[in-house]
Amino acid sequence: MQDAEAMFEASRLNKIAFLKSAVRKDQYPDHELPEVAFMGRSNVGKSSLIKALFSRVPTVEVRTSKKPGHTKTINFYGVGKRFCIVDMPGYGFNQPKEFARFASEFLTSRSNIRRTLLLLDGEVGFTSTDEDAVEMLETLRVPYGLVITKIDKARDGQLLNNLVFIQDLRDKRMSTLCFPQPFLVSSVTMEGIAYLQFFI
Repeated sequence: MQDAEAMFEASRLNKIAFLKSAVRKDQYPDHELPEVAFMGRSNVGKSSLIKALFSRVPTVEVRTSKKPGHTKTINFYGVGKRFCIVDMPGYGFNQPKEFARFASEFLTSRSNIRRTLLLLDGEVGFTSTDEDAVEMLETLRVPYGLVITKIDKARDGQLLNNLVFIQDLRDKRMSTLCFPQPFLVSSVTMEGIAYLQFFI
């Protein structure tokens, strides 16, 4: 666990920084670093979660907003020479035009994507747009994990009900492409962040 946390600490040999934004395939970084993509519904907390992962590197500027649909581009963050974290545009409310084509093109054209993390709102629960995202990942045969965000905002009973529903859905409708254990995290209290760092 400590080794995983150390990967998210900047040093002379482990530079952590924003690399670039892209809206087209020809703008993607030309590197061979393994990539971990973050995707989820608008305002599910993708950018806030990435900021929490980089909490020990305050110089890394990660855009966050309470306004749904703030992230319109694919944003790349380099973690030394180890891997790259990718913040994808949010889907659902106010999503960029042609999001499905944009996302599927990215997920299928990047041979260095190692896994995709699908973020689900612990307070709101599983939505129809989340179902569309799961269908896309399954159709494209992209390995993915489920991350339940905002667990600090959800009431205990509410969070438990949403978690049970998601686990039941995973068992019945998701293939082995989906990592069996969902991750519960809070970007506010930092609960679950270390475990997610270890998984990444």
